[in-house]
Amino acid sequence: MKARKRPGRVITYVILLVAAFVYLNNTSLLSTPPENGPLLLAHRGVAQTFSMEGITNETCTAEQMFPPEHPYLENTIPSMEAAFQAGADIVELDVHLTKDDQFAVFHDWTLDCRTDGSGVTREHTMDELKQLDIGYGYTADGGQTFPFRGKGVGMMPTLDEVLDQFPEQSLLIHVKSNDPLEGEKLAERFASLPENRLSRIAVYGGDEPIAALKQAIPQMRVMSMETMKSCLIPYIAVGWTGHVPDACANTQLHIPEKIAPWLWGYPSVFLNRMEDAGTRVVLVAGGGKFSEGFDQVEDLQRLPDAYTGVIWTNRIDRIGPLFQQGNET
Repeated sequence: MKARKRPGRVITYVILLVAAFVYLNNTSLLSTPPENGPLLLAHRGVAQTFSMEGITNETCTAEQMFPPEHPYLENTIPSMEAAFQAGADIVELDVHLTKDDQFAVFHDWTLDCRTDGSGVTREHTMDELKQLDIGYGYTADGGQTFPFRGKGVGMMPTLDEVLDQFPEQSLLIHVKSNDPLEGEKLAERFASLPENRLSRIAVYGGDEPIAALKQAIPQMRVMSMETMKSCLIPYIAVGWTGHVPDACANTQLHIPEKIAPWLWGYPSVFLNRMEDAGTRVVLVAGGGKFSEGFDQVEDLQRLPDAYTGVIWTNRIDRIGPLFQQGNET
């Protein structure tokens, strides 16, 4: 009589076959990296930077900036121009809806830290915000000197001014609130933009404004905690099969580098899948807290060789020229 195969051996074969499938379906060793990239994202343009040690959401970072190495202030048109000139493919900026229904480009929820004004940013009119000195509060020596005081008067731009100044460049807009009205107002502003211009703008922020914006303009590339979870949780569950959940389509993902290696197919296969779904992947340094970036030359050495997505940096003035030099050689 022919001996039957032991059930344990059959189970072992099945496990080995599944393991082989998962490996071959997700290894970057057998994939072709996307042709374009990596791209550089300049956080707040060319900005003054600060120590990340011990900062919280309440920290006034303008009071603990590093000694200035350049003359630019974040979220201003000159800083954005300098960022693109340094090699940025995308510039990130922050917006607040003002009391008179304009969008001010400014990072902080309140004015007290960086400016000579006070109070909540969005509770002022744009004309009032234009009167402020946005360089007033910056100091690198505990308040002994203020190198930008008097140099930032009238330099807080509107979103309209930024869009007019950079009609062809790619922008990432950060909505600083969780107010759905901001998403609705952004949708009204973007409604008149041609499709090719709209495709070069992405927006991220609170769940509610992002949901309102996405509902009004379904083709808009957006990101919030809700859109991230809707994509990544099912992808972690089924991505080993090669399936990309519908929630991942035409969106944006900000992935901390400590989490990225745990995503099926990272880097090349994952990036290819997301590119096919119309989704942009942005790699943030470390664990992703407080907008950590790839800001030093040695930080770039941690990037996988096959990484061709977007790289988040707070020092485009340092990192951008390195990539420009690489493209010239």
